[in-house]
Amino acid sequence: MRVTYADIAAAHERIKGAARRTPVLTSSSADALIGAELFFKCENLQRMGAFKFRGAYNALSQLGPEERKRGVLAFSSGNHAQAVALAGKLLGIKTLIVMPENAPKVKLDATRGYGAEVVTYGKDEERETVAARLAKERGMVTIPPFNHPHIVAGQGTAAKELLEDAGALDMLVVPCGGAGLLSGCAVATRHLAPQCHIVGVEPAAGDDVTQSFRAGKIVTIAVPDTIADGARTTAPGSVTFPLVQRYVNEMATVTDEELLPAMFWLWERMKIVVEPTGALAFAALVTKKVKAKGRVGVVLSGGNVDLRWAAAQFGKH
Repeated sequence: MRVTYADIAAAHERIKGAARRTPVLTSSSADALIGAELFFKCENLQRMGAFKFRGAYNALSQLGPEERKRGVLAFSSGNHAQAVALAGKLLGIKTLIVMPENAPKVKLDATRGYGAEVVTYGKDEERETVAARLAKERGMVTIPPFNHPHIVAGQGTAAKELLEDAGALDMLVVPCGGAGLLSGCAVATRHLAPQCHIVGVEPAAGDDVTQSFRAGKIVTIAVPDTIADGARTTAPGSVTFPLVQRYVNEMATVTDEELLPAMFWLWERMKIVVEPTGALAFAALVTKKVKAKGRVGVVLSGGNVDLRWAAAQFGKH
């Protein structure tokens, strides 16, 4: 199913009042470092700490009475989990979240804190298999983390706001996991700023979308081992990948070793907490994996990071 700009505009109206219109920050130090004029869309300041709330609320709010009564199941390493849990709480819908047992504690605790029931799975289990079994047993509606048109449309509202607030952009750089955010932002950007150069950035260990983009078909990889836990996907989806193919100009990757300094730079110089996945786009600019030009939009996708883990990494950095 295609996602259009009309879907994104409708999603924006639907989530208004529930989702925050996150700020667009600028930094002369970042501009000097990169050699371009940067505009940071701070989805780390979104409700529950990530852009995922946009898509989750858009999807859950469109469920019918019978579906709402059955409840919603989602599977996620953390941010989609929290987003569905919070959206369910706000809309009065019961939620069950399937999460990896090694998910960051901050994300597990927050998901439970929003009132969701959490079921964890081990490293030898497939989350889709666990989720499918539970959904069948309980008769719940499954809301996937990225491969759903309502999810994609909701995520695209971030780029809509960025372009409205920052004005025309020459380039937009977006973190990428399963490409829900990237594909939604690409649809919005291609409509509002047709000449904008759109780039998706993945962790080097989790380059399923990059491989797929270059191969011209969906490529599946093993579960990635990366600190960018929000991008530990194994393949783009049937909804997201065609949109990436159609609208995205470039894909890039950064290693975990390149990601950490960029993340800490944002903490130290811009005074904002961004998680590893959230810093992917900025890291690609810092390392020159993506060559910035003109006015550049940078999506900071989330800020849900375990501070104890980060402190330990900072000691090594």
